[in-house]
Amino acid sequence: MSNTRKLVSLLLAVVLTLGLTALGYAEGETGSITINDAVVDQTYTIYQILDLESYNASANAYAYKATTAWNTFINSDAIKGTYVNVDDQGYVTWVKDADAAAFAKAAQKYAKDNSITTQGSVTATTTTVSFTGLDLGYYLVDTTLGTLCALDTTNPDVTMEEKNEVPTNVKTVEEDSTGNYGDKNDADIGQTVNFRSTITAQAGAENYVFYDTMSAGLTYTGVTGITLNGTTVDASNYTVVTEGLTDGCTFEVRFTQAFCDTLKANDQIVISYTATVNENAVIAGEGNPNTSKVSYGDSSNTKYTPDSQTKTYTWDVDVFKYTNKMTGEGADAKTEEIGLAGATFTLSKKADGSTPIALVSEENNVYRVAKTDETGTVTEITTDATGKFTIKGLDADTYYLTETAAPAGYNKLAGPVTIVIGENGVVNGTTEAPQGVNEVKVLNQSGTELPSTGGIGTTIFYVLGGVLAVGAVALLIAKRRTRA
Repeated sequence: MSNTRKLVSLLLAVVLTLGLTALGYAEGETGSITINDAVVDQTYTIYQILDLESYNASANAYAYKATTAWNTFINSDAIKGTYVNVDDQGYVTWVKDADAAAFAKAAQKYAKDNSITTQGSVTATTTTVSFTGLDLGYYLVDTTLGTLCALDTTNPDVTMEEKNEVPTNVKTVEEDSTGNYGDKNDADIGQTVNFRSTITAQAGAENYVFYDTMSAGLTYTGVTGITLNGTTVDASNYTVVTEGLTDGCTFEVRFTQAFCDTLKANDQIVISYTATVNENAVIAGEGNPNTSKVSYGDSSNTKYTPDSQTKTYTWDVDVFKYTNKMTGEGADAKTEEIGLAGATFTLSKKADGSTPIALVSEENNVYRVAKTDETGTVTEITTDATGKFTIKGLDADTYYLTETAAPAGYNKLAGPVTIVIGENGVVNGTTEAPQGVNEVKVLNQSGTELPSTGGIGTTIFYVLGGVLAVGAVALLIAKRRTRA
């Protein structure tokens, strides 16, 4: 960017142009305006406000009169006496120390409000724009970036530098684990996500509108504040619009022109807003994008900044509850992992398993993290015969899978299983295995029937004793019957 572009923009101003170095000019003499450092794709429009009737360059004397289209403007109460003086013959002179930028801004508004005919309009295809064959006079040069200013009146062929620049917009999102803002983050379903979009404004700002489009997995919850160079912007300077939008965006922030008129080169407008991750969130993959842009310039030739996008990711984890079983004999013997039904688990961010995460049961043993205040939730997952289940909608964090009940005949785990979801959704990644695991395997061991205590000799004595006792009772009964 050139040093000129780094200077403070001259805001809106007037091009006072097209004089001659001689004491007068020939009838039909024309001039030109050339704009250097023009911005490609921006539109440049000129209006002739005053006619240059005659002049004496050596004496720095110029005789101007308002053009027919601008006569009402020049003689209006807001302009006459504040910016210009008009004598009884209609000759116009500049009020000493009047604000040229404010005059230009008023002229710009008048031209648009009254559909004033232009003396030319060009969309830049290169960094130079020229208007030729112009009547000599006093010109306003308007662009979709702001109005240019040149205060050189000594030459009919005036060259000016484009000092306005295109506004920019950069969108960021907060990573809750660090508090830092960047182009991506991780979050649970139901979690509130904080966004910021920073607009770098430019002088001569026109019709700034901020647009934000959220994907289906994000639910907009509101604008939490707007600042200008760190100072809160009063709500009267903008309107947040969420209804009646036909361009597919989620919400707009429309700034008043009065606010835009106060902006200087490189002013920072920061828009803060929030959204929640919802049940429609894309799990892993391409994430959940949020895109913003800014429109600016003349409403008849609106321009847009490039899209700026962030992505919010949410992850899942697969769990396999199993036991080992030997199959085959001899050389064909092998160990197989057999899914176990009847194991019950909870998932928590606390090592002791307290405050288990609320889940919503979906199809095929899939559970997702519940949204805040969602009904029909569960905190326990019981395996079926596959021994498998999936939990989705998880932030990158450390979790603890606690077995609260083991399958019948199996030992309950002594402690929780630690699950770490890291960067890019990697589960239980290590230095040796940076790609982590595809599923978290949880092995259960079964016990066998314990042997009875004591020797066989004792058991035989008990059996024989029982037999002798039964025989004695039978003999006693027989004797009694004989006596009877």
